[in-house]
Amino acid sequence: MNIFADTSGFFALLVKNDYMHVRARENFSYFAENNVQLVTSSFVLVETMALLQSRIGLEPVNDFNAKILPLLEIVWVDDNWYAKAIQRLLAQNNREISLVDSLSFEIMETIQIEYAFAFDKHFVENGFAIAAFRNLDKEK
Repeated sequence: MNIFADTSGFFALLVKNDYMHVRARENFSYFAENNVQLVTSSFVLVETMALLQSRIGLEPVNDFNAKILPLLEIVWVDDNWYAKAIQRLLAQNNREISLVDSLSFEIMETIQIEYAFAFDKHFVENGFAIAAFRNLDKEK
């Protein structure tokens, strides 16, 4: 099973005082134990590292780069992905949805991923499910 990993999931996983940390850690453990492949985009990587660096410091950036990055399947953004993301962003006409989120939704639709490791309501609002070990176990 593939699950798309968002910045909100990574941040909660790496920041111990984040209000979703425990849930993120439980989900991440479940993913590892059940051979779940996390897929993300190069835009999410940039967004995650910038957020970690600005809010927490360089140590979590190093942890992310050394421990999490090798586990991910990364969709590297090229001009085609960028064009799809910007087209979606402008079509949605919603200032709350970022270009990074628009790209994430495009990737998820294109490669048919229905779950996101995320704590961002925009995924649900755009027709995707939030991955949690409780709801994934029900699908087995």
